[in-house]
Amino acid sequence: MTARALGLAMGLACGATALTAHAAALALNITDASGKPLADAVALLEPAGGKAPVKPLPDVEISQAKRQFQPRVTVITTGTRALFPNFDTVRHHVYSFSPIKTFELKLYTGVPGTPVVFDKPGVAVLGCNIHDSMAAWVVVADTPWFARTPANGRARIDAVPPGAYKLRLWHPGLPPNTEPAAVAITIGNADVDHTAQLAVAAEP
Repeated sequence: MTARALGLAMGLACGATALTAHAAALALNITDASGKPLADAVALLEPAGGKAPVKPLPDVEISQAKRQFQPRVTVITTGTRALFPNFDTVRHHVYSFSPIKTFELKLYTGVPGTPVVFDKPGVAVLGCNIHDSMAAWVVVADTPWFARTPANGRARIDAVPPGAYKLRLWHPGLPPNTEPAAVAITIGNADVDHTAQLAVAAEP
């Protein structure tokens, strides 16, 4: 490698390191109406002006086992494909009538051969025509910065460049077709903590 090429490579590496060093994290603490930690809350962090580039994630799986969807809430980016393997001994008929994605996987066992592509942002509600108690949600994010809370209600969005953002919070316990209210968040060079309480029960 020539001295010029070596210098260019070092410059690019330093630039990438600098960008990473300036990125911060948003730490979230989400509770329900009674103040208890809220699982399956979804946080979407969107630039206040414009739109950040978004790429599809690797294929995800939303399985059926013990007559339940697993996971109950899945967060993906626009254009991501989802597989729906059935691990039960009974057949399922998976469907969504949601405006962002309407589809049906008629009675089947095993793994359907064709993945479902979620190509529009928003929330899709999943059900089973055979088992009415089965329900799940797919949140399709049009931003690369998102998170879903586990049982402790805490989540973290890493590697957020400094700037002004809108934070939207959603949970399946909110009324249908509820548009998450946007909260202004400014990210600098230091991590930011944010606590929020959603007016929902722990279980929808």
